[in-house]
Amino acid sequence: MIKPNIHNETAALQVAVVGIAKDMGGVPSIEKCFDPKSKENVLAGTYPKEKDCIKEIDALVKVLKKYNIKIYYPQNIEGLNQIFTRDIAFVIDDKLIIPNIIENRKKEIVAIDKILNEIVKGDIIKMPKGARAEGGDVMPWNECIFVGYSEKEDFEKYIVARTNKAGLEFLETSFPNKIVKGFELNKSDDNPKDNALHLDCCFQPINKNMAIMYKGGFRHQVDVDFLINYFGEENIIEVTKEEMYNMNSNVFSVSEKVIISEKGFIRLNNELRNRGFIVEEIPFSEIAKMEGLLRCSIMPLIRE
Repeated sequence: MIKPNIHNETAALQVAVVGIAKDMGGVPSIEKCFDPKSKENVLAGTYPKEKDCIKEIDALVKVLKKYNIKIYYPQNIEGLNQIFTRDIAFVIDDKLIIPNIIENRKKEIVAIDKILNEIVKGDIIKMPKGARAEGGDVMPWNECIFVGYSEKEDFEKYIVARTNKAGLEFLETSFPNKIVKGFELNKSDDNPKDNALHLDCCFQPINKNMAIMYKGGFRHQVDVDFLINYFGEENIIEVTKEEMYNMNSNVFSVSEKVIISEKGFIRLNNELRNRGFIVEEIPFSEIAKMEGLLRCSIMPLIRE
């Protein structure tokens, strides 16, 4: 049996669900693209090929196995993109939450049924009707839960708005011992450089007291100020708009000292090393064309 245990984003990872790229369905139509970066690459003829995505996932798995991580995979469903497992369920403390996600992705949750069957039913919470969230917007951080969300007007306007106020309130109710801090994000269905699809597309804690942040992803300056005050300005690694577009904030922490990053993030990787991190560089730029990267592709189940 699996006993979920996640209290933050950086404690040593032990067990995780990693996405798969096999049978991912080929190039989608524009109508079936649910983020602006995928649309951009479909129109440009540069949408990633399955064989390249498989190679990138294999590179990720190789690093995780180097650190003795136990890996689960979704059941393969032909024609379904199952790379971004982060969004379809997430763990906070000792509970696994099954959220309500966009209709076109619901089959992805069915694909982890066998994994869910290894978790005691009392440790699984299903989000109620009307509450919406995706795991990319939810970050357990010790006494806090950081949540990217959209208020009603934006949530109803943008397909890229994935977490609503009801989802935020559900987390507040479900974890009354936590400080649930919501951050409204900037959204765009058409321009990936103006879109923070999830919170982890513009922000992520690393180590015990550091974070990577793109300030322009946040709708309100007061939220940027909150995070700077919380972590300390000297502990924030700020990324540019272009770096955000390339998914620099979506690296993945294996532990407080080890980070998996895309090999093309030269400035960020050097900065991380200068701050004492071990940086495991892998190719992941093809998967990035679908507006997701490393954190998006891993669903942690157990950290120390």
